[in-house]
Amino acid sequence: MTTTPAIAVPALLARLPLFSALTPTQIEPLAAAARQRNLAKGEILFQKGDPAHGFFIVVTGQIKLALPSAAGNEKVVEIIGPQQSFGEAVLFMDRPFPVFAQALIDTVLLHIGRDAVFRLIDSDASFARRMIAGLSMRLHSLIADVEAYTLRSSTQRMIGYLLQHAPEDDDGANRVEVRLPTSKHVLASRLNLTPETFSRILHDLSESGLIEVHGRSITIPDLRRLRAHDL
Repeated sequence: MTTTPAIAVPALLARLPLFSALTPTQIEPLAAAARQRNLAKGEILFQKGDPAHGFFIVVTGQIKLALPSAAGNEKVVEIIGPQQSFGEAVLFMDRPFPVFAQALIDTVLLHIGRDAVFRLIDSDASFARRMIAGLSMRLHSLIADVEAYTLRSSTQRMIGYLLQHAPEDDDGANRVEVRLPTSKHVLASRLNLTPETFSRILHDLSESGLIEVHGRSITIPDLRRLRAHDL
């Protein structure tokens, strides 16, 4: 991995939704407690069952959170990108990590220990509320996942993912491009699909003229038509 430039930690934390309302004085102890971790592509950050001593923020790169299986397969639970955090919930449970975390590409992280977080929660009720709100949003996302897996077809899951990641254009453009953030194999697991089903759905949608596939770049020629197909 190449040498990583120094990170302006206080400025980075101030841009995160979780810390955006904090004053520089409140951010200072968090920044002082932050420790940088550099991971090479494929490197494991922690295994399922490892003790949790804090939570992580992705500075650059991507982290895969997944459940291993005895058969050697895995279920991707979430893909974490820049300026997203993970591991907060485990802090309050005093339990080990329920998933493993692996770098999908070269990744730079910040780790903030639990003691610094707990001190800020004790001294700032508004931060505690934002932490609860963030955990509630994560729970809502997990419930939405369960709903998608049980009530929506494989094709609807794929279309929903593409629509969710389609860029929002102020000029009302109806033709947009979605860049898949990682390999199709990883995304298939994230959507609870087999790689074969994932590829088949992409092929079927392409044959129907709903999308155009160019490697990881997916062009949606007509957003309105794709949304109508999802109903």
